[in-house]
Amino acid sequence: MKAAVIVFPGSNCDRDVQVALRQAAGREPVMVWHKEADFEEVDLIVLPGGFSYGDYLRCGAMAAKSPAMKEVVARAKKGVPVLGICNGFQVLTECGLLPGVLMRNANLKFVCRDVHIRVETSQSLFTSKYEGGQTLRIPVAHHDGNYVIDAAGLQELEANNQIAFRYVAADGDLSDDANPNGSLENIAGIYNKEKTVLGLMPHPERLADPALGGSDGRGIFDSLVATLA
Repeated sequence: MKAAVIVFPGSNCDRDVQVALRQAAGREPVMVWHKEADFEEVDLIVLPGGFSYGDYLRCGAMAAKSPAMKEVVARAKKGVPVLGICNGFQVLTECGLLPGVLMRNANLKFVCRDVHIRVETSQSLFTSKYEGGQTLRIPVAHHDGNYVIDAAGLQELEANNQIAFRYVAADGDLSDDANPNGSLENIAGIYNKEKTVLGLMPHPERLADPALGGSDGRGIFDSLVATLA
């Protein structure tokens, strides 16, 4: 599997994703600077976490207009898989590849800690190495992770099985206490209709190696390699 990581001014998890992809795929991903309007053909594109363009205007709003993102959108519409993590999820909503928006956390505070998320479906190229209903421990680090969508949009997400992950307690049960940001219906990540684009707020790359204290996030990268290699 050949992957590309898009790097924006303010990205701070690009190297973490680079390492996770290298370990899973056995080859170095292509690091693409935001000004590059074109880049080599790849099997996967990843938008990493961080604070692209300093989060000015809105999180991800400026990055969504970058030359590299115009190419990402074009390729995504042709079926190239795209993974957006944290700020990358925000960018995906800003550029229209995913529905809804990410708002300020309900408590208006930055949250940085491990949370538990539940895999809502294993029937995707991003989650095939997990079991449906499996609970994962994954870190979050964000100030704007409160996922919001209108009632019609939520109904469509549910009907199309587009909800990828939900925040849950350690035992897998939904609860308000398990929700770190107030996200609607405890949503932690969503797919596009075709399940070729995934955005999620938790950081799987930060817990993808036992040396980091756990490997629950490794399944996303292993799933992608198994499907795309």
